[in-house]
Amino acid sequence: MRFVYNEAVSYLEENLGITFPRDVRAPPDVRLPFLWASQADGFRRTQILSCVVLKLVHVIQHMEAADLRHKAAVSEETCFDLAYRRVLDSLGRMREDGLPIVSVHASRKARSSVISKLIAKRDNVAATIFDKLRFRIVTRAQTDIVPALAWLTRNLFPFNYVIPGQTYNNLLRPQDVVAWLPREEHAQMIPEPPGLAMHGKNEFSGSSYQMLNFIVDFPVALPDEVRPAGFPFELGRVVYVLIEFQVLDELTAAKNEHGDNSHHAYKARQDRVVAARLKRGGLAR
Repeated sequence: MRFVYNEAVSYLEENLGITFPRDVRAPPDVRLPFLWASQADGFRRTQILSCVVLKLVHVIQHMEAADLRHKAAVSEETCFDLAYRRVLDSLGRMREDGLPIVSVHASRKARSSVISKLIAKRDNVAATIFDKLRFRIVTRAQTDIVPALAWLTRNLFPFNYVIPGQTYNNLLRPQDVVAWLPREEHAQMIPEPPGLAMHGKNEFSGSSYQMLNFIVDFPVALPDEVRPAGFPFELGRVVYVLIEFQVLDELTAAKNEHGDNSHHAYKARQDRVVAARLKRGGLAR
């Protein structure tokens, strides 16, 4: 952590000409900038500079993790297995902490499903599949979803690891979420942009299918037996795995299993698109 922090400070000094006070440039405890960045009172410049450094720390750490992933002799299967075990262990603690979790379902996307999804994608570059590893968390009631999300971002992953543009929510309204937040005197309600509820919707889902799902760049620490000896310490020992999280209540989950929303109907719609795209450009008889 100290190495990445120092690298971030050096980059900002050398490339952007930023001058740091001594306590920010070389804090006695590298955890202090996190506290300074979170403080709303006190010396404003210290807070701003701490935020600037930590943003760059986040970028550099991801860059080093990607380098480690490419250089270490570790398979995607191993990374998924490490992430799978860590997430399941954490989700088990949700119940222990009193959250009304009805069920947790973990699944890996089959190879045939990956192929179908790649063909069906509209993107020009369809190489990224975000949901090879998926966890579905079912709560007792819809009012339990926001507390479950809060627990996840406090205990399993930081909110800034959620991939932008890969969240879909037609289950919770913004005002439902705000009702759970502490009341702030100067807080203002931001109007919901038109079409936001349908942004990111899977084109093959049923018309009344409801879900809150998001993709997380999930950190996984490589064990010593996987991380080769002699690797540069600058690369650290953390790699990232893309994981899809789905959160919904028990009643909605039951409705999603019937009629137009069923998985069978979903696959039928997807298969028709896959077949049409594979046949596109064929000679007419």
